[in-house]
Amino acid sequence: MGVCVEANRREARLLLVSVFLVAAAGLVYELIAGTLATYLLGSSVTVFSIVIGVFLAAMGLGAWLAQFARTALPSWFVAAELALALLGGLSALILFGAYIYTQSGFVVVLGLVSIGIGTLVGLEIPILLRILESGSSVRLAVSRVLAIDYAGALLGSVLFPLVLLPHLGLVRTAALLGLVNLGVAFVAMHWMADNLPGVRSMKVAGVGIGLVLGLVFATAAQTTTWAEDQLYQDPVVLTQTTPYQRVVVTRWRDDTRLYLNGHLQFSTVDEYRYHEALVHPALSAVEAPSQVLILGGGDGLAVRTVLSHPGVESVDLVDLDPELIALFQSGGPLVALNGGALGDPRVVVSPMDAVRFVQDSTRYWDVILMDLPDPNDDTLARLYSQSTYRLMAKHLKPGGVLVTQATSPYFSPDAFWCIVKTLESVLGEGQVVRPYHLNVPSFGEWGFVMLGPDTLKKAKLRPALKTRFLDEGALLSMFHFPADLGRREVDINRLTTATVSRYYRAGWSSFN
Repeated sequence: MGVCVEANRREARLLLVSVFLVAAAGLVYELIAGTLATYLLGSSVTVFSIVIGVFLAAMGLGAWLAQFARTALPSWFVAAELALALLGGLSALILFGAYIYTQSGFVVVLGLVSIGIGTLVGLEIPILLRILESGSSVRLAVSRVLAIDYAGALLGSVLFPLVLLPHLGLVRTAALLGLVNLGVAFVAMHWMADNLPGVRSMKVAGVGIGLVLGLVFATAAQTTTWAEDQLYQDPVVLTQTTPYQRVVVTRWRDDTRLYLNGHLQFSTVDEYRYHEALVHPALSAVEAPSQVLILGGGDGLAVRTVLSHPGVESVDLVDLDPELIALFQSGGPLVALNGGALGDPRVVVSPMDAVRFVQDSTRYWDVILMDLPDPNDDTLARLYSQSTYRLMAKHLKPGGVLVTQATSPYFSPDAFWCIVKTLESVLGEGQVVRPYHLNVPSFGEWGFVMLGPDTLKKAKLRPALKTRFLDEGALLSMFHFPADLGRREVDINRLTTATVSRYYRAGWSSFN
């Protein structure tokens, strides 16, 4: 009797450990789907909200389906684990393939994968509860399973951004978690073998799934490179997953391109046009610009352009991602693109949130350049909000100038004019806002907005300044908006509304 009780306790402990592992794996599968969709589609808040909602609803469906498992509960549990190992372990690969071969059907595949994984995860817990009831009271079984389930989910949510994603990547992480589910299935097959008819067939299926997942794990680097080669028009020469984003560098002949989360940041063929337009009008509008703050621009190209101005004594560069900065600062071919600007003794690099940096600072700058990612989701929209611009304007020296990149006035005109109107809402006495635009071939028509003293109306480039594109005539033409790019009636972007991100998505979606 005592031996039997002890065996039941050991079995219960193993099943509770299984709950912990499958809970962690289930949450990570959800995060993988949301992250990969964000890389491919953008709009992280929207994507994650939908993925989480679908996943939770599917868990409810799985819990409802569990009522039909009236007998052979161990068989149901093992079958669910094997199916989850296969679907979850291959989920990243399936989603990559869906986007490459059928972009229009990607959202459908994303939904089906989320529903499938969520249903299987939702099926596990009720079945485990009923298995545990045989050795414990229902109340004790429920409390243990739910407590351990939540703890496992916490572990998964911590490990994914800090360890799994940056060190293993999406494809390998999915395969590893599939192997975890497979391991749980084999443990269950061992401890519940007497109650598992057809256990031999289950083991054979498990071995087959293990071989597939092992192959995916071992070849994940090559698979990811192949997938990204299909996604980008030029050969991929560098990839890196940081805690903040997916970094991809492509190269074709003399054209090197940087993509962050699938969005083009620059092409070396024409980036000088963008950076001359971002930097020179603002610095030329200030009498003697000596101190400059750059928010974003971790590639150092804006810093390089700023340092071409004589008289600049210090440049503060603030970018959220230290790993991106390191790629353009610590040797290697990418450093040559900015001429080693990030190693210049006048440059101080701070890897942190841009708004937090300015909030914590007591300093003032002659020029503030906001070279930030497009406001393609609600999180990034805060960088273009009224409160953020008011904060930046407070840190300008008298006569100082603020300039921000403002997406395309052609592809997303409402977003562009929303940024203009938001900046106008924080104007101080004697200040003006001047929007301008130019054509950057790799981006198309692109816009910027300046805030500064009313002397901006008379700003001219200094004759001694050497440029490849921007001369007096080009500068003058940039401030003229033809009829099809003219001003629109839009709302101000506030921190709580994220209006600019909705304008942005609506504009670009009409062209995509």
